[in-house]
Amino acid sequence: MKNGYFSEWIPRFIQYLKMRNYSQKTLKSYSLTIRRFGQFTWLTRSYRGDLSKKWENKDLLRLDTGVKVSASEISRYLEFLSYDRQYHATTYNRILSTLSSFYRFLLMQEVIESNPVPRVDRPKVKEKELKYLKHSQVMRLLRSIPDKRDRLMIRIIYATGVRVSELCTMNVEDVDFDDQMIRVLGKGGKVRMVFVDEETLEEIADLTGDRLSGPLFSGQGGNHISTRTVQLIFKKYAPPGITPHKIRHSYASELYRRSRNLRVVQENLGHASIKTTEVYLHTDVDERRQVYREFFPLATQDRRAVNENSNRQTFRMDEP
Repeated sequence: MKNGYFSEWIPRFIQYLKMRNYSQKTLKSYSLTIRRFGQFTWLTRSYRGDLSKKWENKDLLRLDTGVKVSASEISRYLEFLSYDRQYHATTYNRILSTLSSFYRFLLMQEVIESNPVPRVDRPKVKEKELKYLKHSQVMRLLRSIPDKRDRLMIRIIYATGVRVSELCTMNVEDVDFDDQMIRVLGKGGKVRMVFVDEETLEEIADLTGDRLSGPLFSGQGGNHISTRTVQLIFKKYAPPGITPHKIRHSYASELYRRSRNLRVVQENLGHASIKTTEVYLHTDVDERRQVYREFFPLATQDRRAVNENSNRQTFRMDEP
């Protein structure tokens, strides 16, 4: 097995991710997460006692320590982070996912013999239903927005299910008015086509006028509008808690509820894994009631009893 320090393998891992077209935002996040863990590992191997003050001195921290770690070292890092502040369980899980990706890479490079991350207990995330708007609620929201540009932004997210980052990078030339589609540049530089309705296309044509190219929604200096601007628009018009992501959620839920085609929903959303898409799906009350009455044994037993009584009464009424 090869030996190696964090200082050596972090840049190689980031370069590997670059070759796989990961976004700059993701690369920065991965690099920072792994660097902080590497610095903590170096610190625990170099000093004893209270590490808090030394941890705060970033000029002191180094990465020249071996990348091979145990599950207990990772657990200790998470515990150390919790001393300073209480992070949400999703933050700890994000750290573990990043470290797991790093150690899978090291395993592939034959730097280590096994990935230690799966042996670390993951904090449980409390399940809570994602708040989203039903179709009629989205339409009421759109009707309440007087500014046609702001209204169109929200309508496009709902009509196509695009991410807010994808909305912001749309160009006029990406819109195919004939085939009623929009070309979308998604995560990792992946391009996909999303479908759009006629009314939304009419509003796009009204907004763009004679322009044939350039940003669909312009920000400062004629550049693409920022995601922050779109978020502020939602804060101005939408109910509390309703974000661009929740409208994307509404799109996914409505499309699946009406079509029951999970694969199409996945492709339209630009998800690499269908597991990601399943988070957005819901079964409504009517469907649950129908399934319960049709398949649950107590409910089917009750229905048979009702039918039998009804048949008896009919029989008696038919008797001479």
